[in-house]
Amino acid sequence: MTLSPLDSLLTAPLLTTTAMQSVFSDHARLAAMLRVEAALARAEAAHGLAPPGLAPAIEAITPAQLDAQAIGQATALSGVPTIAFVKAVQALLPPDLERAFHKGATTQDILDTALILQCRDALALLDADLHATIAGFNAMARQHRTTPCVGRTYGQHAAPITFGFKAATWSAGIADAADRLPSIRKTLLVASLAGPVGTLAALRDKGPAILASFAEDLALATTPIAWHTRRARIADAGTWLAILIGTLAKAATDIAHLASTEVAEVAEPYLPGRGGSSAMPHKRNPVSCTVILAAHAAAPGLAATLLTAMAAAHERPAGLWHAEWHALPALFGLAAGALHEARTLAEGLEIDPARMRANIDLTNGLLFADAAAALLTPTLGREAAHQAVENAAAEVRRTGRPLLEILAPQGIDLTPAFDLAPAIAAAAIWVDQVAPPPP
Repeated sequence: MTLSPLDSLLTAPLLTTTAMQSVFSDHARLAAMLRVEAALARAEAAHGLAPPGLAPAIEAITPAQLDAQAIGQATALSGVPTIAFVKAVQALLPPDLERAFHKGATTQDILDTALILQCRDALALLDADLHATIAGFNAMARQHRTTPCVGRTYGQHAAPITFGFKAATWSAGIADAADRLPSIRKTLLVASLAGPVGTLAALRDKGPAILASFAEDLALATTPIAWHTRRARIADAGTWLAILIGTLAKAATDIAHLASTEVAEVAEPYLPGRGGSSAMPHKRNPVSCTVILAAHAAAPGLAATLLTAMAAAHERPAGLWHAEWHALPALFGLAAGALHEARTLAEGLEIDPARMRANIDLTNGLLFADAAAALLTPTLGREAAHQAVENAAAEVRRTGRPLLEILAPQGIDLTPAFDLAPAIAAAAIWVDQVAPPPP
């Protein structure tokens, strides 16, 4: 048994993607750490603080040459993997080079910068599925721009909308999160090179110049002072991931309800065996919604861990930095799995307009109560009109008679209130703003 379902052979294929697992694998972390050390060696060589052959020698080392299990066992003693990593790499370097290896840097520099390199790859993976999901829901919104369906508030029938309006709402929410991605990249993709207490004292007056060269080599930005204990960029990224998952959960919540037997307006894309039950052969459970909603349930707690870790003491905290290791990779893993499933829904959701129309008729005209009250208002006044329709609605529920029939004694032609066209036209306006037709 694994300690995380994101790493389990049994559950990981359901909850995340193999590509995101690869980004945060031990192999990828070691490769990133080697890349960071090579960039440091190159930057120091450019400023006369390391031999020019050191960087190429580091780049010749592969993660496969490093015993990850042995490094892990040593980490249990040292508290961080960098110490054992440095010793393992030094053992593979020529004696005349190994003395200059890792000069001026500290454990957190290597691990944080390696993490940022992994995050850059992870964000690129999310970006692809994120925009495909938005495009899928936009196409759905355009296709069903004028498909009437029930609008629901507090879980009850409210007034008519269109299914395109509902899909556009999903798309717009996800797009709100996507709009923040460039800002997240700008804030997060920053190099860390500051030495044991953040001053790069070992590099003396060349520290800022070496940091600049180091960051440029890695195509990362810099900060004007060490961010060892300024963890807002990590918390911001984690919170953004949780919010992104939340926007997907909004769509999943709606879809799971719309796919229920009693509603039956949509269904998840069908594959043989998907959504089945070990006991009930007829079941078609909403697997994609389940994965998204499970990720959403877990994400806030992980984001809270990153927010808690911001209270880092002095120049290096005990425990809080380590706590981030539990949270940020897991949030990326959950976001990848949730986005994969959201894209599946956006590109393949099965939609039943006939059932939507049947559900509009389910309450014998109650869906048009607001429009009926509006037509009665000029004659009866607002309060009296509202009360008359409220009383008529109670009669509909008691007898099952149509609302239009019960309101007939008012002596006003209320037929226009039961016309879907105005509701469809109003909803379509908003669909066109979120998902305009392609040029």
